[in-house]
Amino acid sequence: MQDRNRGDGGRADASSLAPIVELIDRLRVDCPWDRELSLADLRAYLIEETHELAAAIDERDPAAINEELGDLLFEAVYVARLASAELSDVRVGDAIRTVIDKMVARHPHVFGHEEDRKAAGSAAEVAAMWEQRKRSADGERSALDGVPASLPALVGAYRLGQKAAGIGFDWDSTEAVRAKVDEELEELDRETAGDQAGPSAGAKARVEEELGDVLFAVANLARHLDVDPERALAGANRKFRRRFAAMETELEPGGDYGIEELERLWERAKLRADPARRAPPG
Repeated sequence: MQDRNRGDGGRADASSLAPIVELIDRLRVDCPWDRELSLADLRAYLIEETHELAAAIDERDPAAINEELGDLLFEAVYVARLASAELSDVRVGDAIRTVIDKMVARHPHVFGHEEDRKAAGSAAEVAAMWEQRKRSADGERSALDGVPASLPALVGAYRLGQKAAGIGFDWDSTEAVRAKVDEELEELDRETAGDQAGPSAGAKARVEEELGDVLFAVANLARHLDVDPERALAGANRKFRRRFAAMETELEPGGDYGIEELERLWERAKLRADPARRAPPG
């Protein structure tokens, strides 16, 4: 989180973004650091705040969500102010009106004529129609055009699979995707077989490619299981951090531990960090 004083003397109105605009305008005049900020600088902060909000959501921490959501709103309004100054006239109000109009147009089953509302099907059918309307409205030439190349790779793989499935290019069952994962793992095994001294440069490139195929297939398996792979991996990362920290409490500073001892401490740490594992359910 950025270490900046964003207070405005208690004048904030929870129903309006205007106080944030006023705060930013004041900072741009009176703060030397803010005066030098550019739109390009804000890009990194925007990504950082988005990830911090995502982490707060994963933790289901209301106080953290409230704080990080405020930070993200601040950055979004700041983007609008700098975009207006550097590029063209960009107003928060215009952005709000644009997104409302867009959402209404893409939900005819909610806001449209009676026949449109009656035609609303399952969530999957609505999602497919959403993608079609989005492509038509945005003038996308490819079903994949709406997936930003800057997305984290795992999220990107998940969204590319969703987009392709929107035009029917998809596995017909979860079992078929699982078989694809096995197929990609076998190809990876073939590339890594016999490389006791490490792969050559050319072989390493092939290993990287095959590992990418494995990860792409796993992301699509997650989609078929109705699991967000990014959220699942974030949960696994948190679990590993929790268990590793529990293991570290038993390590002596400067101690020399072999892998067998570390494995034993790891198993004990799992029980301490996750007490529910101590006894099977039922």
